[in-house]
Amino acid sequence: MNHVSTTTSVESPVRLDSVHKTYGSGDSAVEALAGVSVDFRAGTFTAVMGPSGSGKSTLLHCAAGLDKPTSGRVTLVGTDLKGKNETELTLLRRAHVAFIFQSFNLMPALNVEQNVTLPSLLAGQEPDRAWVDQVIARVGLSQRVKHRPGELSGGQQQRVAIARALAGRPAVVFADEPTGALDTTTAVEVLNLMRELVRAGQTIVMVTHDPVAASFADEVLFLVDGRIVTQLTAPGVEAVAATLAQLGARAKQARGQR
Repeated sequence: MNHVSTTTSVESPVRLDSVHKTYGSGDSAVEALAGVSVDFRAGTFTAVMGPSGSGKSTLLHCAAGLDKPTSGRVTLVGTDLKGKNETELTLLRRAHVAFIFQSFNLMPALNVEQNVTLPSLLAGQEPDRAWVDQVIARVGLSQRVKHRPGELSGGQQQRVAIARALAGRPAVVFADEPTGALDTTTAVEVLNLMRELVRAGQTIVMVTHDPVAASFADEVLFLVDGRIVTQLTAPGVEAVAATLAQLGARAKQARGQR
């Protein structure tokens, strides 16, 4: 079991125990996760990296209950996901989890402010307006709060998606390339904001290919062929890039030998 934590907390909002995920069957079966066990503890920021096809997104989807493991157990905010139906999973995520994915999933009829506060309203909670304003400001959209998604650039829409995920102060944030569409300055602002949330006790699990983004994390997990093969603590950009390059070369060599 990999215990990903830089705190003394024993709480683990996200836990995977011997998780396997296989797509297809027979000779065409592909094992995306091959027995992953990992603890993402409260108040930690973890980046997940690896060569293309290593299982990064599958790990994220299984951890969030968006995909069901073939075997093994996933526990999310203290709830064993096995046997939960889609309604139960949706309610659990709505109450405790936020997502930042490459697709923005914004409501086209709503403006920036309305999109950001929508998850809180759906959960029956009154948004913290001061915090919402702060989050919107930190992603550089204070002058765009009344604009709808169709009036924004792709990068601006990604900023709305990031603000929406952070505004409700969820227990867990799952992020898939959250800064991929952002300029360098805004990306650093967003990553610093995510670090502030971690210091306040939230847990962030982020898939990224960017060593700079990964350097903001407490830990970086590296996957190859569905297995966690190594991890870095308090990672620097150069160490992350070097490890990723090494694993990529190893994976390419292994494919060439098959």
